[in-house]
Amino acid sequence: MSFLVETQGEGATQSILLKDSSNGCAATVFCFGALLNAFSLPTVNGRINFVDGFADAADAIVNITNGFKSAKINPYVCRLQHGQYQIDQDIYQVSKFFLPPHAIHGLVYDAVYDVLELHADTHHAVVRLQYIYKQEDAGYPFEYSIEVRWQLSAHAQLSVTTTVQNLSDRAIPMTDGWHPYFTLGDTNIDDCTLRFDSDAQVQFDDTLIPTGKLINDTRFTTAQQLKGIVLDNCFVLNQPGHSACILENQQYRLTVQPGAHYPYLQVYTPDHRKSIAIENLSAAPDAFNNGMGLIILEPKEHRSFTTGYHLQIL
Repeated sequence: MSFLVETQGEGATQSILLKDSSNGCAATVFCFGALLNAFSLPTVNGRINFVDGFADAADAIVNITNGFKSAKINPYVCRLQHGQYQIDQDIYQVSKFFLPPHAIHGLVYDAVYDVLELHADTHHAVVRLQYIYKQEDAGYPFEYSIEVRWQLSAHAQLSVTTTVQNLSDRAIPMTDGWHPYFTLGDTNIDDCTLRFDSDAQVQFDDTLIPTGKLINDTRFTTAQQLKGIVLDNCFVLNQPGHSACILENQQYRLTVQPGAHYPYLQVYTPDHRKSIAIENLSAAPDAFNNGMGLIILEPKEHRSFTTGYHLQIL
């Protein structure tokens, strides 16, 4: 059996290692947040982790809101204007994390997931996690389940599928996304190029809330050197499900391959420029208000969202 699964710790601090013993590729997932903390390959100079993660799960628990590294963002993605939205005649006010003046990154980034499945065979290693949201925030008084399945396969390929199901007796608003930061070795992202198939970004106001308009932007349809470029922008992918995002330098290539249910791509360059956030989103920021990509889940209805990551040494 070339793949294996190992676990360490328990409860909130439990971590799961998925490993391909044939080439040493490995991924580490935490039960805290169901987040990806490592996606690594052995090299001639040692092992390189391509995820800008945490020291361990305990560190993630304390520091998750400091950049939301690798966070699952759900049921709203990125910013929710003033933490408010309206359904029919009812106005809802969420109370979770705010980056003033807006709520940010959803309600489950710090959830602790239960392990439903651990599996390894000759083809892949899998961990399947589940969390039941039970109306913890008065501003989102709806019950739903969220299941996250990470799979490591041959040739340094990692995929993650999120499945949400409405457990309430009424229709509920829903969006989904991830907030991972990637790095290609010890180099600054200024030494990297970025490429993805989009010719439009979502126009933001000065508080990063969409205005409802799109801006023509074709910079990244060919490989664009990141030196001098500052990003905190949301792009509309031209061919959702067939539009890869490629981060590359002279040594390594990371390919992000979102499925059709992730038609938006948010890209953020932190000030330290040691890594870059490449965020697959099912909807634009503030979708609960602007409706851009918003999903309305009927009672018992479920929806799945998949993205993949591929590492290559050049």
